Amino acid sequence: MSWIDWLVMFGSLILIAVYGIYKTRTVHTASSYLKGDDEKRWWEIGLSVMATQASAITFLSVPGQAYDSGLGFIQFYFGLPLAMIVISVFFIPMYYKLKVYTAYEFLEQRFDLKTRTFTAVLFLVQRAFSTGITIYAPSIILSQLLGWDLNATVIFIGGIVTLYILSGGTKAVAVTHKQQMFVIYAGMFTAFGCLVYYLSEYISFNESLYVAGALGKMNIISSGSESGTFNWSDRYNLISGLIGGLFLQLSYFGTDQSQVGRYLGGESVKESRLGLMFNGLVKVPVQFFILLTGLLVFVFYQFNQPPVYFNQVAYEKTQQSEYAGELKSLESQYNIATTQQIALNRKLAEQEITGDAVQIDLLKKSQVETDKLRKEINAVVVKANPGIDDDHDYIFMHFVMQYLPVGLIGLLFAVIFSASMSSTSSALNGLATTFSVDIYKRMIHKNASEKQHLQASKVLTVMFGALAIVFALICSMFDNLIEAVNILGSLFYGTILGIFLTAFLLKRVKGNAVFIAAIISEMVILYLDFSIRYDWNTPKLEIGYLWYNVIGCLLVMIIAYFISLFNPRLTEPLDA
Repeated sequence: MSWIDWLVMFGSLILIAVYGIYKTRTVHTASSYLKGDDEKRWWEIGLSVMATQASAITFLSVPGQAYDSGLGFIQFYFGLPLAMIVISVFFIPMYYKLKVYTAYEFLEQRFDLKTRTFTAVLFLVQRAFSTGITIYAPSIILSQLLGWDLNATVIFIGGIVTLYILSGGTKAVAVTHKQQMFVIYAGMFTAFGCLVYYLSEYISFNESLYVAGALGKMNIISSGSESGTFNWSDRYNLISGLIGGLFLQLSYFGTDQSQVGRYLGGESVKESRLGLMFNGLVKVPVQFFILLTGLLVFVFYQFNQPPVYFNQVAYEKTQQSEYAGELKSLESQYNIATTQQIALNRKLAEQEITGDAVQIDLLKKSQVETDKLRKEINAVVVKANPGIDDDHDYIFMHFVMQYLPVGLIGLLFAVIFSASMSSTSSALNGLATTFSVDIYKRMIHKNASEKQHLQASKVLTVMFGALAIVFALICSMFDNLIEAVNILGSLFYGTILGIFLTAFLLKRVKGNAVFIAAIISEMVILYLDFSIRYDWNTPKLEIGYLWYNVIGCLLVMIIAYFISLFNPRLTEPLDA
């Protein structure tokens, strides 16, 4: 990168952090630090909620997902708008009525202390690990793209976020989210515009979509059925997106403190509701836009020579390994196949691309061949680089570095860092708030003064920041980064949501019953996932991870109901 790119990137990040520290310099109470000043308007809430979701993983993995698999991933978000309605109707009024700092305070009032504590611990465990992934995922990619030391990159991202949260807590998160979202959208819209401009040399935007569709990348809706039978292991289809996605989004937005904290600081119930509805209306189109950007990168490489492997560091290591000969042979075949495919595409473009069915069929066959060779190359690189699985998380930023002009490259790197900071800041704030309110102030130091509570909250912010960095330094890559976070969330979110829905809907169920049900449910979900992941020689049910949210939630509700129905002794709460 040029010095201009470095200036744009570091200038953006430093200005955001300094602005956050400056605007929150007057935060001197535990209430303001943990909850804000109850003054956020609906649009601020909406942007903050969106910024919490917009991790760096989104902008690294989602375009790569579209490049490899098309637009089908958008089905993951189909349940989100409905989830926003349910949370606005049931969750938000209850939280405001009880004047809670965290979602888990409600559970003690409805059930008992041990249920509140158990649920808070489930959140703390999964969010601490997932925060490590949200730091590690962009760090390992950025370190390779920029030539930085991995550990230094992890510490840089985690450290700068911890610094400005330490100064202003929840308010600092909300303030910086606005600037981070501006940088993110400015960068992504610019990249999209550049792609359309570059492609215009060959084909129009509509023709680009035609090419993508002809090659099977435009299938947005999938029924999930194969030969008349529903495929439960299919991760992304209409049914899993609407049902499994609904349960996941309900738990994430309704019970995860990293999100709940974003709207509890609103001016009123109305403002919080409007903020969530804004997110429900905008999130799906925004996610589609990011996928579409990745799709255009795919079309771009139909007319321009793609690299043999997008992760250049892994590729160069393979060239120096014992697999170099095998790689060279496949590379030669791949270059011939892609050169022929590019020539065919350019010929079709000259013929207005939509007219010749025979040529389109040849193009499809050519794509099948290049995909086959790419998979074989990937297998060789993986053998030479244990611990990696694929290169699609590098696709978008490789395009950025190779083709975008000076200045814009720095802006797109600022996008990735800003996204990482926005999601990490919300997570660390949620972790610190939950531990401070639900464990420290409730169980460790009940009589803590305002000053002691504030100091403890800041210490906890630093502690969880350090813990997330440690997790980031020791965790390993998944095959797709955005799926890693979603899978980890799904292992716990179903149980958590089941506890909350039991509280809302099953009035006869008390603390002991739901506590026992939650433990059983969580054990079942962990067994399901581990038996599939590690191929245990035991009975197992192969299903997509989105269904964990449905199963976990329903198990808690059903088991708790029957316990309270058949064992009246367990209907009364018993504090731990």
